[in-house]
Amino acid sequence: MRSPFDILAEYERRSLAHTVRMPVRELETGLWRGIGYRVGEHRLVSHFAEVVEIVALPTITPVPGTQPWLLGISNLRGNLFPVVDMKLFLEGVATPVREGQRVLIVHQDGGDAVLIIDELYGQRGFLVEQKIDPAAVRTGRYAPFIEGAFRGEDESVWGVFSLDRLGNTPQFRHAAA
Repeated sequence: MRSPFDILAEYERRSLAHTVRMPVRELETGLWRGIGYRVGEHRLVSHFAEVVEIVALPTITPVPGTQPWLLGISNLRGNLFPVVDMKLFLEGVATPVREGQRVLIVHQDGGDAVLIIDELYGQRGFLVEQKIDPAAVRTGRYAPFIEGAFRGEDESVWGVFSLDRLGNTPQFRHAAA
């Protein structure tokens, strides 16, 4: 008589024998992957390692005496996070806040932060052949944070935005007015 474990192992073996193996592009050596989003008119992508989590915009409690782009703090699961309007920081124009809006939680020295963006595109992957000169997207206050660029399949241009570099910028770290 076979044990329950042996029966389950046989089911697994038989099931795996009939699976169709799909090609896995993530394993290609020439593939760069990250999180795509929009700030103003800029399509940006940041490496997965720089984004801790994506959540719905939490309730914001204003903090007096701070820069206008620091909208306040939020309590997420018992942790306090500063909430930064990326477009206001980079362009001087406030991001319209809407119900159900998604935000990025990013790691920075001293604790994580919530970044408000205009639109979330989700996961994006680019092949090495799609890499282009980043000069076109290294403009204005975006320039110090753009590490590279890709041309998407739809001919859109994506700037590789360094959230780590943003978090270590003195202007970003010192939000007191």
